[in-house]
Amino acid sequence: MRKKERYKRLISMSLASIIIVIETLIYAYIWFTYYHGTLPKNFYANGHFVLIALYALLLLFFSNVYSAYKVGYLRIMDVLYSQCLSVICVNLVTWIQLCLLGYRIMPYMPILRMTIFDGMAIAAWTLFAYWFYKKLYPPRQLLLIYGDRNPKHLISKLNSRSDKYAIHSSVHVKEGEEKIRELINKHQAVLVCDIDSEIRNTIVKYCFGKSIRCYVMPKISDIIIMGSDSIHLFDTPLQLSRNFGLTPEERLLKRGLDIIVSFTILIVTSPLMLIFSLCIRLYDGGPVFYKQERLTQDGKTFMIYKFRSMRVDSEKDGARLAMKNDSRITPIGNVLRKLHLDELPQILNILKGDMSVVGPRPERRVIADQYAKEIPEFPFRLKVKAGLTGYAQVYGKYNTTPYDKLKLDLYYIQNYSFFLDIKLILLTVKILFQKENTEGVEAWQKTASKNDNE
Repeated sequence: MRKKERYKRLISMSLASIIIVIETLIYAYIWFTYYHGTLPKNFYANGHFVLIALYALLLLFFSNVYSAYKVGYLRIMDVLYSQCLSVICVNLVTWIQLCLLGYRIMPYMPILRMTIFDGMAIAAWTLFAYWFYKKLYPPRQLLLIYGDRNPKHLISKLNSRSDKYAIHSSVHVKEGEEKIRELINKHQAVLVCDIDSEIRNTIVKYCFGKSIRCYVMPKISDIIIMGSDSIHLFDTPLQLSRNFGLTPEERLLKRGLDIIVSFTILIVTSPLMLIFSLCIRLYDGGPVFYKQERLTQDGKTFMIYKFRSMRVDSEKDGARLAMKNDSRITPIGNVLRKLHLDELPQILNILKGDMSVVGPRPERRVIADQYAKEIPEFPFRLKVKAGLTGYAQVYGKYNTTPYDKLKLDLYYIQNYSFFLDIKLILLTVKILFQKENTEGVEAWQKTASKNDNE
């Protein structure tokens, strides 16, 4: 098993190359058959090569953004969805490119046919890739090492991916170093939960020495260190964590992106927003918008705007997050929430400067204060402006625990870049149609905290 692990990346790259070549050949056929002779300018050998190579590069870009080649990492349906989304984006961009080259609206039916052929190729490739990958790499037998914090929540997540992980044994750190090492040697991989740093570091170094794969649940301090800069002024390595959020240049660049993206979305979605406003108003005669005080950078408050998706009296019993199958949500609101379209009016908050396109989810003060009682570091996420989308919104869910949400937000803050913002904006398109991202909390929860049993 360990020998095969060395070739995993090579195998993944080979599988990805197959589908890229197939999709590029389909485009080449469509180009030469339907479009080549219809453009005002003639394309010769180099011109053909450039257009076809550009198509392949676009495929590579969108597929990497949407993780379309991560066979064995994502579920089979997630890979299929990511592949299809990537191809749709590439084919749309390609059609626009052809229209620009032809100085007119080009026929779209050949592109539509190409998309159908791509879909058939993707379905066949995904089934083959998963069969081949699973044959080579069955689920790993994991040893779970945990401390005083109950690992039940993590175990339930791992059990949902039985195609990738299988918890074979578990051991508490109190069993002792000798017992833990003995068990490590009998397993293919180790999962270290949130345990004392000193013990964890000993385990990690032991696994490194034995070349045993080791998964670690990072602590908040680990994530802060991950985003630090390396300094090599001396013969002793140093890590510098500046801890002040974004630099003035980064804030300026981010603000420019916010204005361009939000203004573009506002123009494109204005007709939809008008239709939604009429539907909400006609349904029960209540207000169209839902306004509420939320937190943003440095703990400042602002009034957030959203399309009202619940009954007018939805919080007569106090503040709480939406539950699974929440009866307070209106039929129109249910559609809006599933597609995240209830968030569209926040574009106005972005233009005003209260929010950013990308950033931590804006929380209510009463809920944030409750989280801070359990997690004193929760306010750390307010080193940047709240966002319409963000790292926690893309990689987490509506009901992600506050502790995990904090870790995701901190990872974004510590690893911020202009291109990371672009990637998260593109990934937001992917999660719009994924139901699990809008899944509410349990009926007994008022917040996303698992300790909330009031």
